[in-house]
Amino acid sequence: MDRIDTMKAFTAVVQEGSFTKAADKLGLSSQLVSKYVSQLEEHLKVRLLNRTTRRVNVTEAGRAYFERCQQVLIDIEEMDNALTNLSETASGLLKVSAPMSFGIHHLPSALVQFQRQHPDVRLDITLTDKKVDLLEDGVDVALRIGQLSSSSLIAKKLTPVKLVVCASPEYLADRGEPKTPEDLIHHNYLHFSYSDLGAAFGRFGEHFSALKIPSDLACNNGDMLVEAAIAGRGIVVQPTFLVSKALRSGQLKAILTEYTPEPFGLYAVYVHRKFLASKVRCFVDTLSQYYGKTPYWDVIDD
Repeated sequence: MDRIDTMKAFTAVVQEGSFTKAADKLGLSSQLVSKYVSQLEEHLKVRLLNRTTRRVNVTEAGRAYFERCQQVLIDIEEMDNALTNLSETASGLLKVSAPMSFGIHHLPSALVQFQRQHPDVRLDITLTDKKVDLLEDGVDVALRIGQLSSSSLIAKKLTPVKLVVCASPEYLADRGEPKTPEDLIHHNYLHFSYSDLGAAFGRFGEHFSALKIPSDLACNNGDMLVEAAIAGRGIVVQPTFLVSKALRSGQLKAILTEYTPEPFGLYAVYVHRKFLASKVRCFVDTLSQYYGKTPYWDVIDD
């Protein structure tokens, strides 16, 4: 059994949602793709896919394995491309889409470093919190934050993004500090309008995802919500790359620390190509090294 072939077959089935489409994508027969997946399940001693006559559903174990599997295949492809294109110079126009607040606060210095290393690359940056269509909008790389769903796009995780529930000391002194997520129903939530309540508080667990939390302010920009929280308007759930300075200065206080939401991730998303353009590969590698496994905004000052 060739592990790489079986991993490619399994990943393609998850991305395409069927054995037939995966076979077409890989240029194999559907019978061989099915055989590869069965061999992989037998090797791992776990069911990765639930098959019916009409559809293929990914199991919980399959979802976890898919995410790791996809990253391994990306690393292998990038390693091969790095050797194949060793003498190729990154050049040309690189179009990048990035989230608004993250792009303003944490992208400029990384871009400066990238262009110092690759002066022949011209950058065209679009800041937006909306998901762009890479093919339709001609975007080479999109930076996205969250838990990404499977798709035909390649997503490489650059760094973890921690979330914090916080409010100003003045607000907490006036309204009281919540001790459990259920206490949030007595508070005001400052809502990031590009996500629903479940995306924020549902990450505490299924028990809390149905909480009806009052909110009288919604905005599609995290910076404004953080400033409103500092001004004592309510409680926010925001990433540490936006609130770390306010937490360290005492303008905001982290609450419900025993129920810290599961981290998101910062991902570089790009269209799968057999031979990845050097400018894209170099850009993704630079950002991955720049932010690292523990991004600088999460490093505790001595």
